Amino acid sequence: MSNAAIRGEGGHFQVSGELCFDTVNALLAESQSTIFAHSTPLFELDLGAVSRADSAGLALLIQWMRMAHANNSEIRFHNLPQQLLAIARAGELEPLLPVAE
Repeated sequence: MSNAAIRGEGGHFQVSGELCFDTVNALLAESQSTIFAHSTPLFELDLGAVSRADSAGLALLIQWMRMAHANNSEIRFHNLPQQLLAIARAGELEPLLPVAE
């Protein structure tokens, strides 16, 4: 299994490692006790330290969008890896991702 981690607080978090089939279930569970354990109007996730991503990683981002919506919060992704953007483009999902510029 590859390393993947979530660090941060106060609505600002950094995701590092690989967002892939081997890591997304653990990251989803971890996000419930880190990211979504907080009540904030905006969750900001920096993905600049993600080393590799696949379609499971994109599915995780979409699930995080759902979780933020369920918390009546917004979510914004920073520094999305090119791999994730390419997968999102191929599936015509890129316009749906709340990516910060």
